[in-house]
Formats: sequence, structure tokens, C-alpha cells
Amino acid sequence: MNPNTAEIVAKLWREAKTLQGGGVSILHYVNELTYLLFLKMLEETGQTALIPPAYSWSDLSKAEGGDQLRYYRKLLLDLGDPKIVQNPMVLAIFTDAQTAISKPVDLKRLTTNIDKIDWFTAKEDGLGDMYEGLMQKVMSDTKSKAGQYFTPRALIDSIIRLIKPQPGEVIQDPATGTGGFLIAADRYIKDATDDLFKLIDGQDRFHSPEEQGNFQRRLAFRGHEFVKDTRRLCVMNMLLHGIESLVGCEDSCAPEGETLGKADLILTNPPFNKMPGTVNRPDFTLTAGERVGPMPFLEHAVRMLKPGGRCAIVVPDGILYHEGTSEELRRFLMVNCNLHTILRLPTGIFYAQGVKTNVLFFTRVTDKVYPANHKVQATDAVWFYDLRTNMPSFGKTNALTAEHFADFERLFGPDPKGGWEREEGDEESRWRKLTRGQIAMRGDNLDWKWLRDESGDPEDEMTEPDEIAAAIIGHLRTALEEIEGLTEELDAAPMAEAAE
Repeated sequence: MNPNTAEIVAKLWREAKTLQGGGVSILHYVNELTYLLFLKMLEETGQTALIPPAYSWSDLSKAEGGDQLRYYRKLLLDLGDPKIVQNPMVLAIFTDAQTAISKPVDLKRLTTNIDKIDWFTAKEDGLGDMYEGLMQKVMSDTKSKAGQYFTPRALIDSIIRLIKPQPGEVIQDPATGTGGFLIAADRYIKDATDDLFKLIDGQDRFHSPEEQGNFQRRLAFRGHEFVKDTRRLCVMNMLLHGIESLVGCEDSCAPEGETLGKADLILTNPPFNKMPGTVNRPDFTLTAGERVGPMPFLEHAVRMLKPGGRCAIVVPDGILYHEGTSEELRRFLMVNCNLHTILRLPTGIFYAQGVKTNVLFFTRVTDKVYPANHKVQATDAVWFYDLRTNMPSFGKTNALTAEHFADFERLFGPDPKGGWEREEGDEESRWRKLTRGQIAMRGDNLDWKWLRDESGDPEDEMTEPDEIAAAIIGHLRTALEEIEGLTEELDAAPMAEAAE
């Protein structure tokens, strides 16, 4: 982030802290900024025709006192009404929009300060970077929200460098969050094509560069985000980064998940905690009836990848070793995909200590989906990189950076499908592999630890009260997951005996 953008983000962040005294939470503040910045952006970019002429930034910012607050409330209500507004982007931003501001003086101060921003410089530097910078502050401040964990930028960028998104590919995130993966993939493609001016389609899929450019801006990126407020932030974030694809407000574990279609590339960090609803996708067999959580998202990824398509998905440790559905899911994955790499991530990087996660990298091999007991295996060997053992505690005082992933990226190699000639390290190396036969001898358990942990508990280094509180919450959630996993295994045991 350049200095001008950082200064704007700092100013807007100070406003957030000021408004907290008026009863406006940090998360509500980001919603308020989304509404106001969208209106201001329409004016600055000459796109005011997207909304009815009765509503504009100019009219809002010039209003005073109670009149301004009443105008603002009516504006939010009407711009989310499909009888008044037809543009899908506008509706996505303002559907169910409400203001948490109750004092006219707070709204006036906010609109005045937004007007004072050097918008020429902001546009030159990138409005998307400004908005994304603000959200990063919010997510790091709020730690986690309703079981959602937001993926650190350093991890996203590392995955993108390894998986190498290409122009013309359909890129999907079934649990989009605020759009981090899709935006990073778009940025990677734009950097490689001079901001889409040098698009070359080697497969003759498009009739003209204009057609391919339209695909990249409007059709290449697909996703669902079920939480309305998060989806609102996602739509705004993608729009400010020049992506006009509209992420749906749908549950990918419901029948609507099939509407995302087949993908060349799936990048996702699904919810770690199981949600209240259950999976009712008609095309799901392994996780049907399970509570919505990481397992059905993994089944989605396997089923929705095109043959030859690749995936990077963040999953909690439990998926690697639990029995029952998790075990069948691992077999299903290795039958249909080449699970070539597992990255064991440090604890605490998702703003909650105690949450242990991994990135699974795999490529779809089969032309059709085979059951978990199919004899032919798509996976020959799985390479593991342990970035967790003997690592320091990550948090506000020790941020995760690109340098932490440099050795892993070097060993992963330049092939996004994991086909690079790899060399295994010794027993003290962070880089080891297991053959499919060795994995079978372990009962298909992929939770492999080979390094002796000599660092002690990284949580002993924490001093920030909010990090300590987050660690406690993380451990409680992990314990709950373990109890639920054990319950599922006990429930499945009689069925297994009956089958024998």
C-alpha cells in the first residue's frame, strides 16, 4: 500500500474509533462506509445514472442535521428496493441496508471527512487498495466473526503465486468472504497481461480480444457468500478492483451451489466451524445431511473442478484425521484428484490462536466422479511442508509475511499442478512425503507430524489482551469440533459393524 492510500485508510480508521463512542461498532462502520463510498465513487467516476436522480452524494453531503439523517435512511431503503432500482450491483450493495448512526452530528462528520479526501489521488493509487486496506484493519481488530476467519493477505498471495491463475479460466470461490482470493487472482492475471491489454487466448475460446476482455471482467470470477453483510463488502471490494462479476448471496452447500458451474480453478477458505444448517445438495453423497462446514466445501471442490482443474483449499486439522465422513472424504479426494501437497499452517494466523489449519493443493484427474472405494487411485504420493512446528506466535507484533512462505514456494516448484521434480528432505526437514501406500497403512490419516516441537507453546509469548481472549475462544471452538467429530464417529460405528 502506497503512502497516500495508507494515509486515507488511517483517516477513515480514526473515524471508526470516534464513532464507537456513538454506539457504532467497527463492523457497522464498514457497512456505513460501503454505502457512502459507493455513492461518492459514482459521483467521482461519472456513473450517477446507475441510481435514481433523486439520490446522489451531492444532495446527501449538502444536507444538514436531522434532514440529512432522514434523507440518508430513505436513500438506503429505496436503493435496496428492486421496484426502484434495476442495476444488480446497486441492489447487491443496498439490499437490507440499515444505518447504525443515530446522531446527525456523526453522519455529518463522516460525509464531511469523505469529501475532504483527495479523490484524484485516491483513484490514481487505486480505490480497491484503499478499501481493502480498511477491511484488513477491521478484520484484524475484530479477530473473528460468527465463526468466519478471514484469510491473511500473505497466505493468499503465496497460494496465487503457486497455483498461477490464467486468462480465460473460470475461477471460483464457493465461500467468497470479502473476495480476497478472487481479487488476488484477478490482480495476478492483470499483472501478467498489462492490465488485460495483452490477452492471448491459446485455445481459441474467444472470437476477439474484446470478447476475452469482457469474459475476464464479467464472467471469469464466480462465487457465493451466504452472509449478507460480508457479501456486501465483497461486491464493493471486487467492484473497486475493476471486477464486475457479481458474487451471489447463496449457500454453496444448498442446491444453489451447483449453479456456480464447473471451474478450472477453485480457491477457498470455507467456514471452519459447523453452521446451524444441514447440507441438502442433491449431487452430494458423502456429506449429505452433515452440518454446513468445511467437509461439504471439500466435496464441492472435488465435484466442481473440471478434469485437469486445480484447487487450493484451507481446512482445519480435523478433516485430516477424523474417522467416519472425514475418512471417506479423504479417500474420495485421493481417488478423483491428485492430492500432491499439504501445507501445515502455523496457529494464530486467522486471528485466533488454537485454530490449526492446512492448505490442500490438488488437481482433478478423473473424467467422471468415482466413489471413495474405487480401486484406481489418482494420488500417488502426498508432499507435506510443516510451517507450524517450531514457529513463533503470529499476531499484531509478529505479522505473517511473504518471507515465511519463500522456502515452501521454492520446494513446491513452478508447476501449479504439483508435477515439478521434487526432492525429499531428511527427518529434520520441513519437506517430506508419504506414498499412497504409506498413507493407506496409516488408515488414510493425513495428519502427519514428524518434527520434534522444541519451541514450547507459542501462546506463552502473547501479551495483547485481545489475542489472549482470541486464543481462549479458538481452543474452545477446537474442543467443540473434537467432541462433534467423536460423536459422529460413535454414531457411524454401528453402521460400520453392520456392513461387515
